[in-house]
Amino acid sequence: MTDTRGPQPQYEGYATGPLPGEREPAAGPAGPYHPPQAYPAPAGGREAAGTQAVRRPRTGARTTPRTRKARLRVAKADPWSVMKVSFLLSIALGICTVVAAALLWMVMDAMGVFSTVGGTISEATGSNESNGFDLQSFLSLPRVLVFTSVIAVIDVVLATALATLGAFIYNLSAGFVGGVELTLAEDE
Repeated sequence: MTDTRGPQPQYEGYATGPLPGEREPAAGPAGPYHPPQAYPAPAGGREAAGTQAVRRPRTGARTTPRTRKARLRVAKADPWSVMKVSFLLSIALGICTVVAAALLWMVMDAMGVFSTVGGTISEATGSNESNGFDLQSFLSLPRVLVFTSVIAVIDVVLATALATLGAFIYNLSAGFVGGVELTLAEDE
């Protein structure tokens, strides 16, 4: 690739000086390296003071982190994206509803709720000729799951339609009043 920037200025000590491996070692005593200290040691050194020096912040240093804030306005909600998101969320809610109903039915069946309540109802509604209402056959797991699935499908359709309608209504009202203002903050 061709460099089209043209001639570049040479910085003294950068491009013309020796590379780090080519530099000559500094003259002076060869002892351990001591990095520069941010705060000066107390008079007399650490040994004279008897304790370690206390680091004090600089006068201009902040003790609390700075928070950046931005005020934003939600001027428009795209109905198509609202419909897609609400459709996916309502499908997830429908699946959770079916799974929760199946788990609840299994727990109640294992506890014997259906047999106890079904026995009581069949005694109350039964006569000498008939056994009465059979709750266990009416509330069987397949029947409960079919009913819950129908409710979940209706919920998916209604939630998607209502969220899309809500986006249209929000866009109309945001045209009149300007939308919802949000203040976003970021901690550094």
